[in-house]
Amino acid sequence: MIDYDEFGLFHENIAEYALTVTEIPGVERIDTAVGDGPRIVSALRWDDAPAEVVLVHGGAQNAHTWDTVALCLGRPTLAIDLPGHGHSGWRADGAYSPMNMADDLAVVITDLAPRARVVVGMSLGGMTAMELAVRHPSLVSSLVMVDITPGVNAAKTKAVTDFVDGPQSFAGFDDLLARTMEFNPTRSESSLRRGILHNAQQLADGSWAWRYDRGSRARSNADGDGAAPHAATVPDDQPSPMWDHFEAITCPIMLVRGSLSPVVDDDDVAEARRRQPDLVVEVVDGAGHSVQGDRPVELAGLLDGWLSSR
Repeated sequence: MIDYDEFGLFHENIAEYALTVTEIPGVERIDTAVGDGPRIVSALRWDDAPAEVVLVHGGAQNAHTWDTVALCLGRPTLAIDLPGHGHSGWRADGAYSPMNMADDLAVVITDLAPRARVVVGMSLGGMTAMELAVRHPSLVSSLVMVDITPGVNAAKTKAVTDFVDGPQSFAGFDDLLARTMEFNPTRSESSLRRGILHNAQQLADGSWAWRYDRGSRARSNADGDGAAPHAATVPDDQPSPMWDHFEAITCPIMLVRGSLSPVVDDDDVAEARRRQPDLVVEVVDGAGHSVQGDRPVELAGLLDGWLSSR
């Protein structure tokens, strides 16, 4: 069995990116009951001061995808495991739509980060954060959407879904790492190794399996409010009704694109600007879809600038 300490890998993040972190802040895992089950939504709280930043990961990821960003920011932060991901409970109905998950996150944020200055969501987390801003506007003072808009479709996310829809389990850790490296050429091996340790678990027979719920209704049957792991999907030739939701947001918004990612294109940016004329758009050079994994220091710099300007 491979030893795994959830809070024992931060020194690797610091070393890999040469961060000037003199002392790792206290990090604790906190579970919040939501829904009728009740189910649990789990989160990482960085620093015990009131959270300024809420981070929401993409589909098939977990809260630890933000570790380097959180270390760079050095601000009180709450990083949430979406329902069906990481240490959060799985929905019995398998309905992981941005709307359903936004309502779950509203319970968590009301309890743990009611005065956060920004909610940052990547991919599925970005769509969920968008819905949070529409359905629970008092909880979202400002919004940052990382490499996602309502213009996403199956063609744009094909490379992502091809990876996510691969095998659920692997005979050994090296097999899982090899596949992950194949589909993530912009990431370092050490970064991907950490990501796997946080996002997969070793079973009693020595094999490895992903932690996230792969059996969601939305994944197998996107139906209006459905969402694939990294995005809400609609037929490629039809505009998404969720553009109307985007237009309804009343707080300041920043869109961050990865320069190497196909998920957000120029037409998406043009439509986003039409719907939100004051939208701020930033492009992170050398980043793919997972900007926080590929260029975490640059993303943290953008977030810090965003907060400093508000």
